[in-house]
Amino acid sequence: MEVIYILIAFSVSIALFFLGAFIWAVKNGQYDDNFTPALRILNEEKQQEYSSSNQLQENQQ
Repeated sequence: MEVIYILIAFSVSIALFFLGAFIWAVKNGQYDDNFTPALRILNEEKQQEYSSSNQLQENQQ
C-alpha cells in the first residue's frame, strides 16, 4: 500500500513539473507564430479575387 502513495506523489510531482515547463514556454514566447501572419495576407488576396470573380459570374447570369 505504501508503494501506491509513493507512485501517486511521484506522478503528481512530474505532472507539476510539466505544467511549470509549459507555463514557462508560453511566457517566453515559445508558441508565438511570427511566420503565418506574413502568409495570411497572401491567402486573403486570393480569397478576395475568388469571391469577386464569383460575384461577377453571378451578376452576368
